[in-house]
Amino acid sequence: MQIQLNQLMPIPLQDKLRQRSSDIWNQDVTFQPGSFVKIKAPSGTGKTTLIHYLYHIRYDYTGKVQVNDRPWQAYNKNEIAVMRQKDISIVFQDLRLFEQLSARENISLKRVMEPKPYYPAEKIDEMAARLNVSHVLEQSGKTLSYGERQRIAIIRALVQPFQWLLMDEPFSHLDEDNTQRAAALIADECKARNAGFILTDLDNDQHFPYDVHYHL
Repeated sequence: MQIQLNQLMPIPLQDKLRQRSSDIWNQDVTFQPGSFVKIKAPSGTGKTTLIHYLYHIRYDYTGKVQVNDRPWQAYNKNEIAVMRQKDISIVFQDLRLFEQLSARENISLKRVMEPKPYYPAEKIDEMAARLNVSHVLEQSGKTLSYGERQRIAIIRALVQPFQWLLMDEPFSHLDEDNTQRAAALIADECKARNAGFILTDLDNDQHFPYDVHYHL
């Protein structure tokens, strides 16, 4: 799955963004399938906005976001729903866990969207052990620390099939040890399915062998 940006510009930020240079905004950019993409994005430059455009939950922009040479607007609601189940997964900055559900139930929501789940239920326990959150799987989302929520959200994104993984500051509340664990799991999962990811963050990092770096 190829993703292209053609002269993309967020309408609410356009006056501010036109006063600075960017590798993404108002440019023609192609994200090649299977590539590990880092977008360094200082505060106020629209990183969360970009992720929402790529996932097609915000539309207040000029230019185009094209998926497989078709703009998002050319897909109907059913096609988009299927793509979010099979082709594009996401770790939101605000995580979007259901507080009334347990951590395991939050993860399983993504896993069971397919009639035949991509992974068996046991995979949740395996990933939770790798990320040091086995002990919180039966706790409700509202009882978890932000770092625990972040790791649960990462596991939830990884148990569904995808060709692209979108991540908005996925490690912001993790210490270095847990960040390394999470990055290793993400890299293993992406490599196993020849998938790519697009990660936005405030700083430079060495947690992945990135194929390309952009400055937002």
